[in-house]
Order: sequence, then C-alpha cells, then structure tokens
Amino acid sequence: MSDMESKDQLSTRGDNAIEIKEVEGLSQGQIVLRRFLRHKGAMGGLGVLALIALFAFSAMGIGPIPGWWQYHDPNRTHPMENNGAPTVTLPEWLGGPGFSLGNHPFGQDNIGLDNFAQVMSGVKTSLLVMVILGLTALVVGVTIGSLAGYFRGRLDLWLMRLTDLFIVLPVIVVGAVLGRLLSIAGDKFGWPREATEFIWANMPVLLALALGLILWPTMARLVRGEFLTLREQEFVDSARVSGASNWRIITKHILPNAVGVVIVNVTLLMSQAVVLETALSFLGFGISPPNVSLGNLISVNQGAFATRPWLFWWPGLFIILIALSVNFIGDGLRDAYDPRTKRIPSQRELEKATRRAAAKIAVSKEVEQ
Repeated sequence: MSDMESKDQLSTRGDNAIEIKEVEGLSQGQIVLRRFLRHKGAMGGLGVLALIALFAFSAMGIGPIPGWWQYHDPNRTHPMENNGAPTVTLPEWLGGPGFSLGNHPFGQDNIGLDNFAQVMSGVKTSLLVMVILGLTALVVGVTIGSLAGYFRGRLDLWLMRLTDLFIVLPVIVVGAVLGRLLSIAGDKFGWPREATEFIWANMPVLLALALGLILWPTMARLVRGEFLTLREQEFVDSARVSGASNWRIITKHILPNAVGVVIVNVTLLMSQAVVLETALSFLGFGISPPNVSLGNLISVNQGAFATRPWLFWWPGLFIILIALSVNFIGDGLRDAYDPRTKRIPSQRELEKATRRAAAKIAVSKEVEQ
C-alpha cells in the first residue's frame, strides 16, 4: 500500500470516527436535533423569524392582550408629522442625534395612516396565513397520502386521480376566484349581516383554509411514496403478525418514519404560502381592507414608490425576510433528516481523529506481531 493510499485511508477513518463519536449513545431524534442546531442557515432563519413574530405580536397585541405600540388600530388616521417621512432617528455613534422611534418610525401615507402599525398588522396576517395553510395542507395531504400508500389497490387509484385533478389546477387563478368569492359572498347570496361581518373579520383564516385545501397534492404524493416503501419493511410485517390494527401500523410504525419528509415539505409549503398570499392581495383578489396584509400594502402604495418609497420598502422587506427565513429552516430540516448529508469536520478535528486512528492501527499491528 502506497503512502498516499495510507493517508487517504486514515483520513476516511478519521472522518468516520468523528461522525460515530458525535452520535454515540444518541437517539434518532437527538441526532436530528443536533444536526439541525448545527445548521447555521437554519439557526439564522429561525432566529430572524422568531424576532419578527415576537416584534409584530408584541407591538400590536394578541386578541384581547394589547401591544406596546401606541396606535393599535392600523386603519386610524393621524395628524401628519415630518411630511409623512419616517420619524426614526439614528444613534449618536452612527452620526445621528440619538436613537428614537418617534410617533411614526415607518412614516405615514398620504391620508395619515401609521405605516408601522399597518406593516406589523400585515406581518401578523402573513404569519397567520402561513401557519393555517401549512397545517391544513399537512392534515389533508398526510391523510390522503397515507391511505393511498398503505392500502393501495382501488383506493390508491381513486385518491391519486383526485390528486392529479388538484395538481393541474392553476393555484393563482383558483386562489383569486376563492378570494373574490369570499369577499362578495355575503352580498351576492343575501346572507345575514352577521355572516357577512364574520367573513370580513376572519378573511385571512378563511383564505388560508381555502388555499390549504388546494396545495396539499405535493404532500400527498410524497407521503404516498414513503408509505409504499415503508410498508414492505420487516418492522411493519412484525407489527402485522403481532395483531396490530391498520390504524396502529399507520400511526405508530410507518408515519413516524416518514416524519422527515412531512416536516420538510410543510416548511417549504409555508414559504410558498407567504408569497402566494402576497401575490393574491397585490392583485386585489386576496385579503382586502379593513384587513391588512403585506401584499395589499404594496398594491396600495405602489404609486408612491417615487415620492414616498418607504411605504413600499418596509412591506417588501418583511415579505423577503419571512420567506427566506422559512426556506432556510426548511433546508436545515432537510439536511438534518437526510442521513446522506454529512457535516464537514474542521481541519483540527480531522487531524486529531486521523492521529487517533493511526495509533489504533499501530497498536493492532504490534499485537498481531
């Protein structure tokens, strides 16, 4: 064996030694959590998303709990200050007069609405739509995919044809139709005033549910593929022989082994939900006033881009931050659940593990001699 081949062998053994040493004595869940926490992009995305959610909900309040921001109603007009420009000032070490939010840190529009209150309300709406849409698609997709993949046969055929039907639907068009239908349903069908007010007050939730009932096919197909593979494994045969019911096999044996695919797909779907809601609201078919959304703010203020660009910048900035953060979290979860991805050890760790492997080889040769 040449010196080059010997070094490569020691390097490979050192790399494997590092990986084995790190996961020694840990459960599968602990290994996944450890890999996820070491993913810098995922941790950065999780931190940014948590800060945005904390900032928005603490500023505007949650339900009956008031927030710390002085203007709780985003649709209330106020006297114009600083000609509508942002009142936030930089700290002294950045050359400003001292850090201060002022009364309108994100500025005001041409009728005096506080842009900070509107943007924070829009962030709350986007996060709410993201979570509800993800959970709805999760429940529907996992249910259909697991039933089709486990029972197969005629049930699989019909469920997959239903899935194909939803896949070919143009999501943006169907979402626009549903959004428009929700906004005019009360007046169009002569519903009572209470029902109309309920629809308008809960428009973000209803739109998220409607979109979730459209965006589940990808989840269903992925779950079906996992179930088709896992149902042929020995642990499923053992559970079936021991007398476990189909429900128990699906929920206790197969589904936990497919949870990686499910979680990763849900996070990526949530990122898609933010962009989709923004697009629908921008086109005027999604969430409309008096509800506030980031897409609606961009649509309303697009004409002020040249004169008051801050009205356009802030909603766009938060849309980008939320979508990127969720994408980074999804990438981290995918890498954590995928056993084929490995963390590249540092040069110091690799050299240390290589020396340890070389010492073990030398000892074994001495014993043999």
